[in-house]
Amino acid sequence: MTSLDKPTEDTQTDDARAVTEAALFEAFGGVRGMVETVLPGLLFVTIFTINKDLHLSAIAALAVSLLLVVVRLVMRDTVKHAFSGVFGVAFGVVFAMMTGNAKNFYLPGMLYTLGLGLAYVITTLAGVPLMGLILGPVFKENLSWRTRNPGRKKAYSKASYAWGGILLAKCAILFPLYWWADTAQLGWVLVALKIPPFLLAVWLTWVFLAKAPAPIDVFAEMEAEEKAEEEREAAQAAERGDTEAAAGRHRREA
Repeated sequence: MTSLDKPTEDTQTDDARAVTEAALFEAFGGVRGMVETVLPGLLFVTIFTINKDLHLSAIAALAVSLLLVVVRLVMRDTVKHAFSGVFGVAFGVVFAMMTGNAKNFYLPGMLYTLGLGLAYVITTLAGVPLMGLILGPVFKENLSWRTRNPGRKKAYSKASYAWGGILLAKCAILFPLYWWADTAQLGWVLVALKIPPFLLAVWLTWVFLAKAPAPIDVFAEMEAEEKAEEEREAAQAAERGDTEAAAGRHRREA
């Protein structure tokens, strides 16, 4: 390796890490997405801790979720993270209102976390890690990592196991509290466990992918193939034109 090679490799590594960071930021919503995830539950448990009013707590949580969507729409920003928050809060409100038990506000989210943790583990065992399905389109590689990029598939498998393990560990804490703790205690633990496990999982994903081979841009490949096909067709058309012109000259000379 020459002294000129090293900066180039470092630059490529830095570029790959920057692309990975940007993709993770887009996929998981960044700081704003975390705020939208935490705020409704934080508002619910705060109001309920103060006055024990299930209806007021539920309505306030749902209202702030809808407000976050409106803000996204006004700013013409992506609403997928805000909408997912609205659906989660709405299910929680319905469960809590129907049963009259404030703790059930958290139950749909807990069940979703359990199902998602199992999905990460099961899909990875099946050879199709969920993290690859989530991030493949973001990196413009779609499913090319499954058969053409084994190093990348390995990284997605590690990341999926990390997410599954973290989410299942979170469930191992929350479900006993659902049965034994009161609503306020469960709510505050849930709020406390929103961000740190998420950040740990995202950081581990970044570590695994930053060390993995670069993604194969299948969209660029398709564009290149289309361009090559157009050039072949143009060349064939030009060749046919030259052949026809030559035949015409022969006929005139005859």
